[in-house]
Amino acid sequence: MSLFKARDWWSTVLGEKEEFDQGCLCVADVDNSGSGQDKIIVGSYMGYLRIFNPHPVKPGDEAQIEDLLLEVQLKEPILQVEVGKFVSGTEGLHLAVLHCRKLCVYAVSGTLGNVEHGNQYQIKLMYEHNLQRTACNMTYGPFGGVKGRDLICIQSMDGMLMLFEQESYAFGRFLPGFLLPGPLAYSSRTDSFITVSSCQQVESYKYQVLAFATDADERQEPEQQKLSSGKRLVVDWVLNIGEQALDVCVVSFDQAVSSVFVLGERNFFCLKDNGQIRFMKKLDYSPSCFVPYCSVKEGTINTLIGNHSKILNVYQDVTLKWATQLPHIPVAVKVANLQDLKGVIVTLSDAGHLQCSYLGTDPSIFQAPKVESREINYEEYDAEMKELQKIIREATTTQAGLPQSEKHKDLTVTAEVSPDLDAESQAIDSEVKAEAVPSVTVKITLQSRVTVQKPNLTVSVQAPLAVTCDQFIFDDLEQDSSETVVVSVFLKGNCSPSELEGNCLVSYNIATELNPEGIPRVAQCNFRLPLRLVCSPAQPSKAAHHKLTIETNKPPITFLTIFPDFVDPSDDDQANVLGFQFLTGSKTTLLASKTSQRYRIQSDHLEDLWLITKELTLRLEEHFKKQNCKDFACSFSGSIPLQEYFELIDQHFELRLNAERFQELLSERAVQFRAIERRLLTRFKDRTPAPLQHLDTLLEGTFREVIALADAAEANQASMFQAFTKLQSATHLVLMLLSLWQKLSADQVAILEATFLPLAEETQELGWEETVDAAISYLLRTCLSKSSKEQALTVSSQLSMPKDTSRLKKNITLFCDRLAKGGRLSLGTDSATQQAAVLLGGCATIPESELEEGAVVPGSAAQLPTHRKMAKQKSKPAVMNEDILLARIWYLRSSGGSRVSGRVQESNLTILVSCVSYLLEQWGPFASSCPYLCHVLLAKMINDIE
Repeated sequence: MSLFKARDWWSTVLGEKEEFDQGCLCVADVDNSGSGQDKIIVGSYMGYLRIFNPHPVKPGDEAQIEDLLLEVQLKEPILQVEVGKFVSGTEGLHLAVLHCRKLCVYAVSGTLGNVEHGNQYQIKLMYEHNLQRTACNMTYGPFGGVKGRDLICIQSMDGMLMLFEQESYAFGRFLPGFLLPGPLAYSSRTDSFITVSSCQQVESYKYQVLAFATDADERQEPEQQKLSSGKRLVVDWVLNIGEQALDVCVVSFDQAVSSVFVLGERNFFCLKDNGQIRFMKKLDYSPSCFVPYCSVKEGTINTLIGNHSKILNVYQDVTLKWATQLPHIPVAVKVANLQDLKGVIVTLSDAGHLQCSYLGTDPSIFQAPKVESREINYEEYDAEMKELQKIIREATTTQAGLPQSEKHKDLTVTAEVSPDLDAESQAIDSEVKAEAVPSVTVKITLQSRVTVQKPNLTVSVQAPLAVTCDQFIFDDLEQDSSETVVVSVFLKGNCSPSELEGNCLVSYNIATELNPEGIPRVAQCNFRLPLRLVCSPAQPSKAAHHKLTIETNKPPITFLTIFPDFVDPSDDDQANVLGFQFLTGSKTTLLASKTSQRYRIQSDHLEDLWLITKELTLRLEEHFKKQNCKDFACSFSGSIPLQEYFELIDQHFELRLNAERFQELLSERAVQFRAIERRLLTRFKDRTPAPLQHLDTLLEGTFREVIALADAAEANQASMFQAFTKLQSATHLVLMLLSLWQKLSADQVAILEATFLPLAEETQELGWEETVDAAISYLLRTCLSKSSKEQALTVSSQLSMPKDTSRLKKNITLFCDRLAKGGRLSLGTDSATQQAAVLLGGCATIPESELEEGAVVPGSAAQLPTHRKMAKQKSKPAVMNEDILLARIWYLRSSGGSRVSGRVQESNLTILVSCVSYLLEQWGPFASSCPYLCHVLLAKMINDIE
């Protein structure tokens, strides 16, 4: 028996598929029996009212039917139940039930039974109030200091406090600055109402201020309240807690001072009557409910806090005294006196699990048997430990990163794309202006090996592509069962996509013995869409603005073989030349050389080259893979089209600037519109009519400006999306050309894509330009750095929209230049080792002036150095003479050591010169080939001399 598990004293489950919340539980002697024993009152959202008088049962037995004193179904959902002195002329306790539009007060009474069924209980309606506004919650107390009776205050969903003096309605007041209702409590010590507003502030309002404030027949703005008769509703005190509150409770015990307890989403506050913080406790879990109760230690208060991990924590002020496990997540908790047992913990879950429990455990009569003593065989334990370590090592290296579903294949998801386009297009609300927008069918199958709970399927494609239905929710799948769905994919936006790939993701739960509710799992698969979805065969064009050539190491393949879906077999002219017409209107031409191993792709738009180039390389790889040819490779020796790429960057950035300007203008016009509205309302409400002074004309003109700006901003947003899609396509193309040109490995290509394609979707707050600039700057300062000085530079951790793209374009050019001179991409942490490796590989330093003053930018008119030129550069050894060594020594000495009038001391300089002479004499070849390591050794010598 666990010491930290709540002991079940009595429990039951209420109804079927009923819902309960925080205000649905109350404990009190509601039938005025005078025995001091509490009854448990529970109301549900289904309208059931139940009253229990629990009796202890043996472990494992169910609750007796006699424990249910009363069960009645009311006509409306029950939001909250409270017990107090709500009827005039008597101090007996009555039951108040809050519905959405009604408040009912009942008297609960019992009559002695003459048969074995026992006593009979019934409720009698004393009075009711029909509410004009939808209620949220209520509180009660002796408002205004009245004696012997309780008044009721109801908070509506729109922020009105409605006060009732028992059978009569007193008044109603709107809370200032109200947005959403929060928890409400009454403090009898200060005669004030305490709530938590949507501004995440605890606010206190005096009852006297509410009583004498302006009558609230309707909500009024602060400017209108100034013109109205009566006093304004002013808050007594305010405390900003910085989070939303789940509940508020006011307690006053004899041995402790009166306090206001506030349970937040991540913190627990205890406040004084004047709003000052007595103490607060930061919670490392998500709380669900709480209740303060009397402590045995004077000056302290105990608090029960339940959380969503089914744990009930007991605090004495801020000190955790106990933690106990519950069988459910509590949404309400109370402390009651039941059957002469004081301090019973009553908890209620949202599904109706009602439990009375206590802390501690039963004494165990089990005694562990004595273990026979035996000698320990250390060699056997050693062998077993090595075997276990081997198993652990193999598991962590091969399957540590895989989720459980991938290891055992609890559920597999497969996607099958139809080889042909749909005979009847399923495109819906497409913005493409073509005559017909095709669609293709994707058949998705879920195959379950075990029982799977709550499988949800999400089908995603990259915009501007769209699917007919992207969300599917299935019932639980039995063992060895399957489900199949069919969706259609089509082009929705009026631009070509940057990727023709989709993803299917299934989230589900697997039930285990330790976790019957299920452990979350994920399974996914990718699928490739046909090129015919976004383009169709067309007549090739001879002239084009953008051309690039892909070289291969195999003879050219006829297009009849690799593009059978685009080529007419009867047309021999299409064997070496092929035209593609995109749905958006642009054309791309593909040519194969008859004599050389080259393919040319040409188009009037740079971004249109990407999809055709990618499709060409993929189909060539698949063709030679079927031929069992393993040494097929593509290469690129032309110029990287950076200038055209920079033009697309500038176009996208200009649209982002326009969006920012539209946002500023809209904000200004909206402020102007609201100011004119306020002035007009003041004129209309004035008792003495005054001329409008053309305010109505100004309002209409401002309204038209707001509408025009909103339309322009919306059109700019659509243009920005198209520009971002084009930029993504052009970026994919540039990265492919870089990888083919420099023969980059798969890991380096992954770093390239993570650097240049960090965002699937961009926002105005985080855009492509600043994100890519930060990533490139990091690579230039680490694996592509040319000196330790560059590595010491830090990059700002805060990303913000730049003023222009000059820095980004400069960094991209520098990035390509350093790749061309031998730099290699890696994400290792040892930057010094990386730099040494780069320099040994022949990546010479690049002066900044080379990029700022007449730099050769790889573009349509200029090329980066070829491999032959690089080989010549590598063959030249680095020069390491005495002047360079002396300059480095002077730099190290003057920047890192002590100084005498900004110069090196003469005695030290003599020693350093002798060190240099010794280096050149003994380590001449080493210094010439490894200048960086020589630099490090010199730095160590200097430190030793100092």
